[in-house]
Amino acid sequence: MFDTIEGVQQALLKHHYVADRGLATVVFLALKLRKPLFLEGEAGVGKTEVAKVLSAMLDTRLIRLQCYEGLDVHTAVYEWAYSRQILHLRILEASGASRDEMERDLYSREFLMARPLLQAIENNDRQVPVLLIDEVDRADEEFESFLLEILSDFQITIPEIGTIRAAQPPVVVITSNRTREVHDALKRRCLYHWIDYPDFETEYQIVRLKAPGIPERLSRQIVRAVQALRQADLFKPPGVAETLDWAHALLAMDHRELDEGVINDTLGVLLKYQDDVQHVRADLLRELAERAHEG
Repeated sequence: MFDTIEGVQQALLKHHYVADRGLATVVFLALKLRKPLFLEGEAGVGKTEVAKVLSAMLDTRLIRLQCYEGLDVHTAVYEWAYSRQILHLRILEASGASRDEMERDLYSREFLMARPLLQAIENNDRQVPVLLIDEVDRADEEFESFLLEILSDFQITIPEIGTIRAAQPPVVVITSNRTREVHDALKRRCLYHWIDYPDFETEYQIVRLKAPGIPERLSRQIVRAVQALRQADLFKPPGVAETLDWAHALLAMDHRELDEGVINDTLGVLLKYQDDVQHVRADLLRELAERAHEG
């Protein structure tokens, strides 16, 4: 669908995602080679958004698996509809069915509930879906091992039914916030890209695209202040998502200019840890206001 890296970059921009050439290149290759795309970076830099925008670009369904500690096969792949199975058994018993007939019917595809990974493999739509495996670093290492079969062969083995293979592999995007290292065996099956915090001009362009109602002067002040915050000694610097939240908050409050009072009042939009808020209020408010008005 996209014959050049520039075409991918323009398509991303058309859907309000500003991508540098490095990201556009790895997205182009993932689509051409049908390889999973592994995106790593700090929280809030736009990793998940890549999958959402790809879904829109390709005009296809987005299937999202949100990872967390303790995620298991029943949540990620499939589970049996136990209540329906019990009801079915009672109906069969009342009809005088044999034991073999009951066991054969009990574990049929009719009672299998597909979860995100199986939905992506079984897809029968005209266009393959985008499968987002979000924040894989939050899942247990055992779950990573399970993903290897899927990412290598795009197939899932269900003991009661057999192996289900994808007619066409889905477009796969895996994200990680690097709260722990993801195993090399998983990364080797993917194309890799690190998404860093954007530079000033890129982030300014993002604000203008995503919050078009913000005055140009205020947009520049917002980005300067956020970029300065990322240079401070904070537990969790604000990501691009927080920049956009701040822009929308200031627009909702009808602010046209950043000053110490405005920054102080709205720090909770940018920072999500009390120690960071206290540090900024005690030592950085004046500096942030000054940095916002530079240039």
